[in-house]
Amino acid sequence: MAKPKQSAALGFIFITIFIDVLGLGIIIPVMPKLLQTLGHIDISIASQYSGWLTFVYASMQLVFASILGNLSDRYGRRPVLLISLFGFSIDYLFMAFAPTIAWLFVGRFIAGISGASNATATAYIADVSTGDKRASNFGLVGAASGFGFIIGIALGAYLGAIDIKIPFIAAAGLAFFNGLYGLFVLPESLPLKNRRKFEWKRANPVGALVRVFTKQPALTGLLGAITLVYIGQKAVEYLLSFYLFEKFNWTLSSVGTLGIVIGLLLVGIQGGLIRYTIPKFGQEKNIVAGLVFYAIGLTLIAFASQGWMMYVFMIPYCLGGISGPALQGLTTGKVSQKEQGELQGAITIINSLSVIIGPLIFGYVFSYFTHKDSIVYFPGGAYLLASALMLISAFIAVRSFKKTEQAGVKSKVFSRKS
Repeated sequence: MAKPKQSAALGFIFITIFIDVLGLGIIIPVMPKLLQTLGHIDISIASQYSGWLTFVYASMQLVFASILGNLSDRYGRRPVLLISLFGFSIDYLFMAFAPTIAWLFVGRFIAGISGASNATATAYIADVSTGDKRASNFGLVGAASGFGFIIGIALGAYLGAIDIKIPFIAAAGLAFFNGLYGLFVLPESLPLKNRRKFEWKRANPVGALVRVFTKQPALTGLLGAITLVYIGQKAVEYLLSFYLFEKFNWTLSSVGTLGIVIGLLLVGIQGGLIRYTIPKFGQEKNIVAGLVFYAIGLTLIAFASQGWMMYVFMIPYCLGGISGPALQGLTTGKVSQKEQGELQGAITIINSLSVIIGPLIFGYVFSYFTHKDSIVYFPGGAYLLASALMLISAFIAVRSFKKTEQAGVKSKVFSRKS
């Protein structure tokens, strides 16, 4: 692929991933108001619907990530990416003009399938990258995801304050015009000689996860800890706007401002602070410290009595972000180079499962403690549960440190004997 075309193609992939994650962020601040308006329901019931909408989206994304990835191996990356973008534009229009909540489910179903194109986007990067360029190009994925989430929350909140439909119309336009742009600038990255036959057995995400757990029993504890962390994070990612509207009666603009602050904190911590803390203190200490910070931040959020406290309490919560890269770094350090792809695929599946489970659980907990017939009124109940999950994760991680070390020692002794 010629250099100018490759640069244009990578720019297109960056925007595609950006729009994918932007779609998640844009919905978070406006979903409570949208559900209340369409369903004529209170925020307590709306939180349950929100959990189920996320369940549908994440389930479709989990199922179709492997399917679309395998289809792209058969028919090429370009058609899968372009069809997904046009699918996104249809979803956002469904969300904008949905007359009932039922139509939102149709939109989320389409979005889940379209959003599964992330695997194809990363495969495209692998196709066109070589040598040292591969790592820097893959950095585009993280940058696009972080940037998209921050912009999505801000766009959803500020445009939603004008009219609740505008954020979805804007996102539909971005996806549609990026698809048109891709028709002209995106070349196919997978040559015909490198394509393979589509096989259903290779498109099974559950099978891939089971294989990792059975082949790497020493990693079970660390992967279990990662799972609980991912689930606990969903209390903030998907429930925060419901909590702020219910407890502090915030406006959409206020939610958007807090979302931007959280995004900047996470970028600073995960993009800068961990470069100091991990070499200085090691992965294991970063994992424990990060999980404790998560637990402290979530507990403080649960008991916040005034809105301004949310800005302060988000600091320890965001500091918990030092645990994620350390957990993944420690886990990947325990497997051979040829098994890294399979392990990363399993971690991606775990993240998808957490999106299915987390918002649903926390949505029902929030609904229970805010319902008009509830015995105890406690909007922060979901955050207290998330805090407990972080502490359990820390306990599991500490126990797994010794097990993985012992497994490593046994492996070295065996290799010497052979």
